[in-house]
Amino acid sequence: MEIINSFFIDTNQPLKGKKILLGVCGSIAAYKSVFLLRLLQNQGAEVQIIMTQNAQKFVTTLTFSTLSQKPVFSYLWHETTGNQDWSQHVQVAQNADLIIIAPATMNTLSKLAHGTCDDALTATVFSASCPVLIAPAMDKEMYISPQNQKNLNLLKEFGYQILPSESGFLASGLEGLGRLLEPEKIVEYCISAITPKILNEKKFLINVGPTQESIDPVRFISNHSTGKMGIAIAKWAFRMGAQVTLIAGPTTVPIPEYLNSISVKSALEMFEAMQNHFHEAEIIIGTAAVADFKPKNYASQKIKKIDDSDTMNLELSKNPDILLELGKQKKTYQKLIGFALESQNELENAKSKLKKKNLDLIVLNSLQQEGATFGHDTNKVFFISPNYIIESELLHKEQIAIQLLQIIANL
Repeated sequence: MEIINSFFIDTNQPLKGKKILLGVCGSIAAYKSVFLLRLLQNQGAEVQIIMTQNAQKFVTTLTFSTLSQKPVFSYLWHETTGNQDWSQHVQVAQNADLIIIAPATMNTLSKLAHGTCDDALTATVFSASCPVLIAPAMDKEMYISPQNQKNLNLLKEFGYQILPSESGFLASGLEGLGRLLEPEKIVEYCISAITPKILNEKKFLINVGPTQESIDPVRFISNHSTGKMGIAIAKWAFRMGAQVTLIAGPTTVPIPEYLNSISVKSALEMFEAMQNHFHEAEIIIGTAAVADFKPKNYASQKIKKIDDSDTMNLELSKNPDILLELGKQKKTYQKLIGFALESQNELENAKSKLKKKNLDLIVLNSLQQEGATFGHDTNKVFFISPNYIIESELLHKEQIAIQLLQIIANL
Protein backbone atom coordinates (compact mmCIF):
# COMPACT_ATOMS: atom_id res chain seq x y z
CA MET A 1 0.00 0.00 0.00
CA GLU A 2 1.27 3.46 -0.85
CA ILE A 3 0.86 6.23 1.70
CA ILE A 4 -1.74 8.46 0.09
CA ASN A 5 -1.46 12.19 0.90
CA SER A 6 2.26 11.52 1.06
CA PHE A 7 4.50 14.55 1.54
CA PHE A 8 7.95 15.04 2.94
CA ILE A 9 8.80 17.37 5.81
CA ASP A 10 12.35 17.92 6.98
CA THR A 11 11.76 17.49 10.71
CA ASN A 12 15.13 19.12 11.48
CA GLN A 13 14.11 22.25 9.54
CA PRO A 14 10.33 22.18 8.98
CA LEU A 15 10.37 25.67 7.40
CA LYS A 16 13.13 24.81 4.94
CA GLY A 17 12.71 26.71 1.67
CA LYS A 18 9.73 28.72 2.94
CA LYS A 19 9.63 32.46 2.29
CA ILE A 20 8.34 34.23 5.39
CA LEU A 21 7.57 37.93 5.78
CA LEU A 22 8.12 39.15 9.33
CA GLY A 23 6.28 42.38 10.03
CA VAL A 24 7.59 44.45 12.95
CA CYS A 25 5.53 47.28 14.48
CA GLY A 26 6.40 50.07 16.92
CA SER A 27 6.39 48.28 20.27
CA ILE A 28 8.98 47.78 22.98
CA ALA A 29 8.54 44.08 22.19
CA ALA A 30 10.19 44.69 18.81
CA TYR A 31 13.49 43.52 20.29
CA LYS A 32 12.00 40.01 20.53
CA SER A 33 11.53 40.03 16.77
CA VAL A 34 15.31 39.83 16.43
CA PHE A 35 15.25 36.50 18.28
CA LEU A 36 12.21 35.41 16.26
CA LEU A 37 14.11 36.13 13.03
CA ARG A 38 16.98 33.90 14.17
CA LEU A 39 14.65 31.08 15.23
CA LEU A 40 12.83 31.15 11.87
CA GLN A 41 16.18 31.01 10.08
CA ASN A 42 17.23 28.07 12.25
CA GLN A 43 14.12 26.26 11.04
CA GLY A 44 15.23 26.79 7.44
CA ALA A 45 13.08 29.81 6.51
CA GLU A 46 14.11 32.65 4.23
CA VAL A 47 12.94 35.77 6.08
CA GLN A 48 12.17 39.22 4.69
CA ILE A 49 11.66 41.95 7.30
CA ILE A 50 8.98 44.62 6.88
CA MET A 51 9.10 47.44 9.44
CA THR A 52 6.77 50.30 10.19
CA GLN A 53 8.40 53.68 10.67
CA ASN A 54 7.60 53.58 14.40
CA ALA A 55 9.27 50.17 14.72
CA GLN A 56 12.56 51.77 13.63
CA LYS A 57 12.53 53.85 16.82
CA PHE A 58 12.96 50.65 18.84
CA VAL A 59 15.24 48.48 16.63
CA THR A 60 17.30 49.77 13.71
CA THR A 61 16.90 48.57 10.14
CA LEU A 62 20.63 47.86 10.18
CA THR A 63 20.14 45.16 12.83
CA PHE A 64 17.49 43.36 10.80
CA SER A 65 19.17 43.79 7.41
CA THR A 66 22.45 42.44 8.79
CA LEU A 67 20.84 39.36 10.34
CA SER A 68 18.44 38.64 7.47
CA GLN A 69 21.03 39.55 4.82
CA LYS A 70 18.26 41.37 2.97
CA PRO A 71 17.35 45.06 2.74
CA VAL A 72 14.52 45.89 5.14
CA PHE A 73 11.29 46.85 3.37
CA SER A 74 9.91 49.89 5.19
CA TYR A 75 8.79 52.52 2.66
CA LEU A 76 6.27 52.24 -0.16
CA TRP A 77 8.20 54.83 -2.13
CA HIS A 78 11.77 53.71 -2.44
CA GLU A 79 14.39 55.23 -4.72
CA THR A 80 16.13 52.50 -6.75
CA THR A 81 17.60 53.23 -10.19
CA GLY A 82 15.90 56.55 -10.74
CA ASN A 83 12.40 55.05 -10.71
CA GLN A 84 9.87 54.84 -7.93
CA ASP A 85 9.60 51.18 -6.89
CA TRP A 86 5.90 51.57 -6.17
CA SER A 87 4.90 47.93 -6.76
CA GLN A 88 7.42 46.25 -4.47
CA HIS A 89 4.72 45.39 -1.90
CA VAL A 90 2.85 43.33 -4.52
CA GLN A 91 5.93 41.38 -5.56
CA VAL A 92 6.96 40.73 -1.95
CA ALA A 93 3.44 39.63 -0.97
CA GLN A 94 2.92 37.27 -3.90
CA ASN A 95 6.23 35.49 -3.27
CA ALA A 96 5.50 34.82 0.42
CA ASP A 97 4.47 31.48 1.88
CA LEU A 98 3.53 33.06 5.20
CA ILE A 99 3.26 36.47 6.89
CA ILE A 100 3.74 36.85 10.64
CA ILE A 101 3.31 40.26 12.30
CA ALA A 102 5.12 40.22 15.64
CA PRO A 103 4.73 42.47 17.48
CA ALA A 104 1.43 43.80 16.16
CA THR A 105 0.38 47.09 17.77
CA MET A 106 -3.15 48.37 18.36
CA ASN A 107 -2.56 50.93 15.59
CA THR A 108 -1.65 48.32 12.97
CA LEU A 109 -4.48 46.02 14.08
CA SER A 110 -6.92 48.88 13.57
CA LYS A 111 -5.52 49.60 10.09
CA LEU A 112 -5.82 45.97 9.02
CA ALA A 113 -9.33 45.64 10.46
CA HIS A 114 -10.64 48.73 8.69
CA GLY A 115 -8.75 48.65 5.40
CA THR A 116 -6.33 51.52 6.02
CA CYS A 117 -3.44 51.02 3.60
CA ASP A 118 -0.82 53.69 4.22
CA ASP A 119 2.51 51.95 4.81
CA ALA A 120 4.66 49.11 3.49
CA LEU A 121 3.33 46.57 6.00
CA THR A 122 -0.39 47.11 5.47
CA ALA A 123 0.02 47.36 1.68
CA THR A 124 1.89 44.05 1.65
CA VAL A 125 -0.65 42.25 3.85
CA PHE A 126 -3.56 43.47 1.71
CA SER A 127 -1.73 42.26 -1.42
CA ALA A 128 -1.02 38.76 -0.06
CA SER A 129 -2.83 35.48 -0.63
CA CYS A 130 -0.82 33.41 1.88
CA PRO A 131 -1.76 32.77 5.54
CA VAL A 132 -1.31 35.75 7.88
CA LEU A 133 -0.49 35.28 11.57
CA ILE A 134 -0.79 38.19 13.99
CA ALA A 135 0.86 38.31 17.44
CA PRO A 136 -0.48 41.31 19.39
CA ALA A 137 1.70 43.21 21.88
CA MET A 138 0.55 46.20 23.92
CA ASP A 139 -0.32 47.38 27.40
CA LYS A 140 -3.06 45.64 29.36
CA GLU A 141 -5.76 48.32 29.10
CA MET A 142 -5.14 48.76 25.37
CA TYR A 143 -5.32 45.01 24.80
CA ILE A 144 -8.59 44.47 26.66
CA SER A 145 -10.23 47.68 25.38
CA PRO A 146 -13.51 47.06 23.50
CA GLN A 147 -12.13 48.79 20.42
CA ASN A 148 -9.11 46.49 20.24
CA GLN A 149 -11.12 43.36 20.99
CA LYS A 150 -13.59 44.31 18.24
CA ASN A 151 -10.72 44.73 15.80
CA LEU A 152 -9.25 41.34 16.76
CA ASN A 153 -12.64 39.70 16.17
CA LEU A 154 -12.96 41.43 12.81
CA LEU A 155 -9.53 40.19 11.77
CA LYS A 156 -10.51 36.63 12.74
CA GLU A 157 -13.61 36.95 10.56
CA PHE A 158 -11.39 38.09 7.67
CA GLY A 159 -9.34 34.89 8.00
CA TYR A 160 -6.28 36.13 9.88
CA GLN A 161 -4.97 33.87 12.63
CA ILE A 162 -4.67 35.77 15.91
CA LEU A 163 -2.07 34.30 18.22
CA PRO A 164 -2.76 34.40 21.95
CA SER A 165 -1.27 37.13 24.07
CA GLU A 166 0.60 36.15 27.21
CA SER A 167 -0.03 37.49 30.69
CA GLY A 168 2.78 38.86 32.82
CA PHE A 169 4.91 41.90 33.63
CA LEU A 170 4.48 44.71 31.09
CA ALA A 171 6.77 47.59 30.14
CA SER A 172 4.39 50.04 31.83
CA GLY A 173 4.92 48.32 35.16
CA LEU A 174 1.46 46.77 35.12
CA GLU A 175 0.76 43.05 35.00
CA GLY A 176 -1.77 41.34 32.78
CA LEU A 177 -2.55 40.37 29.22
CA GLY A 178 -0.73 42.07 26.37
CA ARG A 179 2.75 40.52 26.40
CA LEU A 180 4.02 39.29 23.06
CA LEU A 181 3.92 35.52 22.76
CA GLU A 182 7.43 34.15 23.24
CA PRO A 183 9.35 33.69 19.96
CA GLU A 184 9.69 29.91 20.41
CA LYS A 185 5.91 29.60 20.58
CA ILE A 186 5.40 31.90 17.59
CA VAL A 187 7.69 29.63 15.54
CA GLU A 188 5.50 26.65 16.44
CA TYR A 189 2.43 28.47 15.08
CA CYS A 190 4.39 29.27 11.90
CA ILE A 191 5.31 25.60 11.40
CA SER A 192 1.69 24.61 11.99
CA ALA A 193 0.44 27.21 9.51
CA ILE A 194 2.47 25.81 6.61
CA THR A 195 1.95 22.10 7.40
CA PRO A 196 -0.69 20.42 5.16
CA LYS A 197 -3.95 20.14 7.12
CA ILE A 198 -4.72 16.50 6.30
CA LEU A 199 -6.21 16.01 9.79
CA ASN A 200 -8.09 19.28 10.04
CA GLU A 201 -10.42 19.40 13.08
CA LYS A 202 -10.03 15.64 13.74
CA LYS A 203 -10.13 14.90 17.47
CA PHE A 204 -7.18 12.86 18.71
CA LEU A 205 -6.76 11.11 22.06
CA ILE A 206 -3.19 9.90 22.67
CA ASN A 207 -1.54 8.35 25.71
CA VAL A 208 2.22 8.61 26.14
CA GLY A 209 5.11 7.71 28.39
CA PRO A 210 5.50 5.15 31.15
CA THR A 211 3.29 4.60 34.18
CA GLN A 212 4.52 4.41 37.76
CA GLU A 213 3.06 1.79 40.10
CA SER A 214 3.78 2.74 43.71
CA ILE A 215 5.21 0.17 46.12
CA ASP A 216 5.41 2.58 49.06
CA PRO A 217 5.72 6.39 49.38
CA VAL A 218 9.27 6.39 47.95
CA ARG A 219 9.45 3.42 45.54
CA PHE A 220 7.64 2.45 42.38
CA ILE A 221 7.71 0.03 39.43
CA SER A 222 8.15 1.59 35.99
CA ASN A 223 9.96 1.13 32.65
CA HIS A 224 12.36 2.93 30.31
CA SER A 225 9.76 4.70 28.12
CA THR A 226 10.53 8.40 27.57
CA GLY A 227 7.36 9.43 25.71
CA LYS A 228 9.33 10.66 22.66
CA MET A 229 7.30 8.72 20.10
CA GLY A 230 3.90 9.67 21.48
CA ILE A 231 4.77 13.34 21.88
CA ALA A 232 6.12 13.44 18.32
CA ILE A 233 2.79 12.03 17.07
CA ALA A 234 0.79 14.52 19.15
CA LYS A 235 2.93 17.45 17.98
CA TRP A 236 2.60 16.63 14.28
CA ALA A 237 -1.10 15.82 14.59
CA PHE A 238 -1.57 19.32 16.01
CA ARG A 239 0.47 20.79 13.17
CA MET A 240 -1.71 18.92 10.67
CA GLY A 241 -4.83 20.56 12.10
CA ALA A 242 -6.01 18.03 14.69
CA GLN A 243 -7.39 18.80 18.13
CA VAL A 244 -5.19 16.78 20.46
CA THR A 245 -5.80 15.57 24.02
CA LEU A 246 -2.71 13.99 25.53
CA ILE A 247 -2.88 11.63 28.51
CA ALA A 248 0.70 11.71 29.76
CA GLY A 249 2.50 9.50 32.22
CA PRO A 250 5.72 10.79 33.82
CA THR A 251 7.64 11.44 30.60
CA THR A 252 11.23 12.66 30.43
CA VAL A 253 10.48 14.72 27.32
CA PRO A 254 8.92 18.20 27.73
CA ILE A 255 5.32 18.42 26.55
CA PRO A 256 4.60 21.45 24.31
CA GLU A 257 2.29 23.95 26.02
CA TYR A 258 -0.04 24.14 23.02
CA LEU A 259 -1.11 20.51 23.54
CA ASN A 260 -4.05 19.85 25.85
CA SER A 261 -2.31 17.47 28.27
CA ILE A 262 -3.57 15.62 31.31
CA SER A 263 -0.94 14.26 33.70
CA VAL A 264 -1.35 10.84 35.29
CA LYS A 265 0.97 8.41 37.08
CA SER A 266 -0.51 4.94 37.44
CA ALA A 267 -2.05 2.62 34.87
CA LEU A 268 -5.43 2.94 36.60
CA GLU A 269 -5.29 6.73 36.39
CA MET A 270 -4.39 6.51 32.70
CA PHE A 271 -7.19 4.00 32.08
CA GLU A 272 -9.74 6.26 33.75
CA ALA A 273 -8.60 9.33 31.78
CA MET A 274 -8.72 7.41 28.47
CA GLN A 275 -12.22 6.15 29.23
CA ASN A 276 -13.43 9.64 30.15
CA HIS A 277 -12.33 11.06 26.78
CA PHE A 278 -12.92 8.03 24.55
CA HIS A 279 -16.35 8.91 23.15
CA GLU A 280 -15.43 12.49 22.24
CA ALA A 281 -12.39 11.35 20.22
CA GLU A 282 -12.23 10.18 16.61
CA ILE A 283 -8.68 8.81 16.61
CA ILE A 284 -7.36 7.03 19.71
CA ILE A 285 -3.66 6.15 19.77
CA GLY A 286 -2.07 4.12 22.53
CA THR A 287 1.68 4.75 22.58
CA ALA A 288 2.13 4.57 26.36
CA ALA A 289 4.24 1.81 27.89
CA VAL A 290 1.66 0.88 30.50
CA ALA A 291 2.88 -1.32 33.34
CA ASP A 292 1.33 -4.77 33.07
CA PHE A 293 1.48 -5.30 36.83
CA LYS A 294 1.26 -3.28 40.03
CA PRO A 295 2.02 -4.14 43.67
CA LYS A 296 -0.97 -5.97 45.08
CA ASN A 297 -0.70 -4.13 48.38
CA TYR A 298 0.54 -0.56 48.73
CA ALA A 299 2.54 0.13 51.88
CA SER A 300 1.57 3.47 53.41
CA GLN A 301 4.96 3.71 55.13
CA LYS A 302 8.42 3.14 53.64
CA ILE A 303 9.23 -0.57 53.67
CA LYS A 304 12.26 -1.18 55.85
CA LYS A 305 14.90 -3.66 54.75
CA ILE A 306 15.41 -6.71 56.92
CA ASP A 307 19.06 -6.99 57.93
CA ASP A 308 19.24 -10.78 57.96
CA SER A 309 17.45 -11.23 54.61
CA ASP A 310 18.85 -10.88 51.08
CA THR A 311 15.43 -10.94 49.41
CA MET A 312 12.08 -9.22 49.56
CA ASN A 313 8.87 -10.74 48.30
CA LEU A 314 6.65 -8.41 46.30
CA GLU A 315 3.27 -9.73 45.22
CA LEU A 316 1.92 -8.24 42.01
CA SER A 317 -1.55 -7.99 40.52
CA LYS A 318 -2.55 -7.37 36.94
CA ASN A 319 -3.30 -3.90 35.60
CA PRO A 320 -6.09 -3.43 33.05
CA ASP A 321 -5.05 -3.66 29.40
CA ILE A 322 -6.18 -0.19 28.33
CA LEU A 323 -6.37 -0.81 24.58
CA LEU A 324 -8.07 -4.17 25.08
CA GLU A 325 -10.75 -2.57 27.26
CA LEU A 326 -11.25 0.36 24.88
CA GLY A 327 -11.52 -2.09 21.96
CA LYS A 328 -14.41 -3.80 23.72
CA GLN A 329 -16.42 -0.61 23.63
CA LYS A 330 -18.72 0.00 20.72
CA LYS A 331 -16.81 2.02 18.13
CA THR A 332 -18.97 4.26 15.98
CA TYR A 333 -16.69 6.68 14.12
CA GLN A 334 -13.60 5.98 16.25
CA LYS A 335 -10.38 4.49 14.92
CA LEU A 336 -8.23 2.69 17.50
CA ILE A 337 -4.46 2.47 16.96
CA GLY A 338 -2.04 0.62 19.20
CA PHE A 339 1.70 0.07 19.57
CA ALA A 340 3.36 -3.27 20.22
CA LEU A 341 6.88 -3.99 21.41
CA GLU A 342 8.07 -7.53 20.67
CA SER A 343 11.36 -9.43 20.94
CA GLN A 344 10.39 -12.64 19.13
CA ASN A 345 7.79 -13.77 16.59
CA GLU A 346 7.15 -10.05 16.13
CA LEU A 347 4.76 -10.02 13.18
CA GLU A 348 2.70 -12.99 14.41
CA ASN A 349 2.32 -11.52 17.90
CA ALA A 350 1.45 -8.06 16.54
CA LYS A 351 -1.21 -9.50 14.19
CA SER A 352 -2.67 -11.43 17.11
CA LYS A 353 -2.89 -8.24 19.22
CA LEU A 354 -4.47 -6.36 16.31
CA LYS A 355 -7.33 -8.86 16.20
CA LYS A 356 -7.64 -9.52 19.93
CA LYS A 357 -7.84 -5.83 20.85
CA ASN A 358 -10.14 -4.89 17.94
CA LEU A 359 -7.64 -2.36 16.58
CA ASP A 360 -7.76 -0.63 13.20
CA LEU A 361 -3.97 -0.38 13.05
CA ILE A 362 -1.02 -1.53 15.13
CA VAL A 363 2.53 -0.18 15.01
CA LEU A 364 5.14 -2.84 15.72
CA ASN A 365 8.43 -1.99 17.40
CA SER A 366 11.15 -4.61 17.60
CA LEU A 367 13.72 -4.95 20.38
CA GLN A 368 15.98 -6.61 17.81
CA GLN A 369 16.47 -3.37 15.87
CA GLU A 370 19.58 -1.45 16.88
CA GLY A 371 18.97 2.28 17.37
CA ALA A 372 15.22 1.91 17.92
CA THR A 373 12.63 1.91 20.75
CA PHE A 374 13.27 3.24 24.27
CA GLY A 375 15.45 6.30 24.67
CA HIS A 376 16.49 6.60 21.03
CA ASP A 377 15.60 9.47 18.69
CA THR A 378 15.16 6.96 15.86
CA ASN A 379 12.82 4.05 15.29
CA LYS A 380 11.97 1.36 12.75
CA VAL A 381 8.43 0.00 12.70
CA PHE A 382 5.85 -2.04 10.83
CA PHE A 383 2.41 -0.48 10.26
CA ILE A 384 -0.02 -3.40 10.36
CA SER A 385 -3.73 -3.28 9.51
CA PRO A 386 -6.13 -6.15 8.71
CA ASN A 387 -5.41 -5.49 5.01
CA TYR A 388 -1.74 -4.54 4.67
CA ILE A 389 1.72 -4.31 6.23
CA ILE A 390 4.04 -1.34 5.61
CA GLU A 391 7.65 -1.52 6.78
CA SER A 392 9.46 1.72 7.55
CA GLU A 393 13.15 2.42 7.36
CA LEU A 394 15.15 3.40 10.46
CA LEU A 395 14.03 7.03 10.74
CA HIS A 396 13.83 9.84 13.24
CA LYS A 397 10.77 9.33 15.44
CA GLU A 398 9.22 12.52 14.08
CA GLN A 399 9.41 11.08 10.55
CA ILE A 400 7.77 7.88 11.83
CA ALA A 401 5.06 10.06 13.39
CA ILE A 402 4.43 11.82 10.07
CA GLN A 403 4.18 8.50 8.20
CA LEU A 404 1.72 7.15 10.79
CA LEU A 405 -0.45 10.27 10.58
CA GLN A 406 -0.52 10.06 6.77
CA ILE A 407 -1.75 6.46 7.07
CA ILE A 408 -4.35 7.47 9.67
CA ALA A 409 -5.61 10.21 7.31
CA ASN A 410 -6.61 7.43 4.90
CA LEU A 411 -8.34 5.13 7.42
